[in-house]
Amino acid sequence: MKGSMFTISMIELMHYDAQDFSDQLADTVNQAPRFFHQMPVVISLEQLPDDLEINFVQLVDICREQSVNPVGIRGGSEQQIELARHAGLPVMGAATTRRSSEKKAVAAEETASSSKASEPAESEVIITQQTRIIDRPVRSGQQIYAQNGSLVVLAPVSAGAELLADGDIHVYGPLRGRVLAGINGNTKARIFCHSLEAELLSIAGNYKLSEHLQHLDLWKKSIQARLEDENRLQITALYTA
Repeated sequence: MKGSMFTISMIELMHYDAQDFSDQLADTVNQAPRFFHQMPVVISLEQLPDDLEINFVQLVDICREQSVNPVGIRGGSEQQIELARHAGLPVMGAATTRRSSEKKAVAAEETASSSKASEPAESEVIITQQTRIIDRPVRSGQQIYAQNGSLVVLAPVSAGAELLADGDIHVYGPLRGRVLAGINGNTKARIFCHSLEAELLSIAGNYKLSEHLQHLDLWKKSIQARLEDENRLQITALYTA
């Protein structure tokens, strides 16, 4: 056995009603059926009330009807986690409840506050990020990941290729593949490219597909992509003449 890394999309449930979920998922998949075909997904329960019971067998069936394959859950209460396990869905990451996580977060904030009180007012923590530079074309099927930093590609990116970074992504050439910046949840990450021809642009899980991108006036032009209000992907010209 050996470890590997895969990009997996996440469906975040803000509430759950089987019919509403089925309708919304069908609408989303119909926008780009080839993109979602046989896509593995994680179901996030982090925003749901702890006492909400979910029929996970039914949820999985709804997903598979749309050719989407749930591979696990994230977050949830102890009861929700147990129901998911009975339906064959493992817990992705630490199997802790939201309440215990919140307690840890409060404790961490209290510890941080105590530490800050003992530090000089001018002190600050500087996090150094590394930049990974690729100076060759990225071919179809290749995946390149810049962990804990940004990614710079000085050559074309082919359709079917995938770029990932915890920070920003810069492409100094035609961008025809999938690009995912801020994959660790960094909402400040940005994407820059000289020719927008991408299959997908994503920042911190917020994405747009080629079906949408091709209708923009910026298609095949230099752009930058960033998040507004931390959840809306905004695409603008990189520069104006």
